[in-house]
Amino acid sequence: MNFINANILIVDDDTELCELLETYLREERFRVESVHEGRTGLKKALGGGFALIILDVMLPGMDGFAILRELRKTDDTPVFMLTARGEETDRISGIENGADDYLPKPFNPRELIVRIKAILRRTGRQITGETIEAGALRINTSLLSAFAGEQELTLTSAEFQILEMLMRNAGRTVSRDEISKFVFERELNSFDRSIDVHISNIRKKIGNPDIIKSIRGAGYILTAEAKS
Repeated sequence: MNFINANILIVDDDTELCELLETYLREERFRVESVHEGRTGLKKALGGGFALIILDVMLPGMDGFAILRELRKTDDTPVFMLTARGEETDRISGIENGADDYLPKPFNPRELIVRIKAILRRTGRQITGETIEAGALRINTSLLSAFAGEQELTLTSAEFQILEMLMRNAGRTVSRDEISKFVFERELNSFDRSIDVHISNIRKKIGNPDIIKSIRGAGYILTAEAKS
């Protein structure tokens, strides 16, 4: 996929880190803009036009979680959160509030770029009009729309991809590692609970927690019958 000139917004008060990320991202031919204060970052993000937002948790004026909550009320632009190392609660909170992925600081900028490209691939793909149904669930992989009965679901890109994988494999247990490789294009480490939090969010939005069952030590299974 061609990422040339894709606009990325960085909201982080660490100016040196922003300069470093700008250098790496521009080498990959992204267009980059940095903002160093929370409320200004939210205003800029709500202005639209960005393919992805890199959002730090600790910000002056307005923290990253508050920005994310406000953004998700009206906007589904992919958000990549930067969290403090060892703060698992930050990572979980980010996903619960609609973040698509995260990295704890400090991190390798190259890993960030790989993950950003993975997000942009899954949110920017063009698959002609494929509709998948599983019981009362229905998704369109071109329009990136999802419905439970007649109710449209508001899903993040990561939640959409997880639901898509479960629906494609309805009736079969899908491991957390399989989901991570499909959605995030990486192996899952033993301490990473991001998949579990995304699943929890999907269940809440569907309004029927029993449709996705946890299989202890194995993964998850969507119990409805799939058809496409």
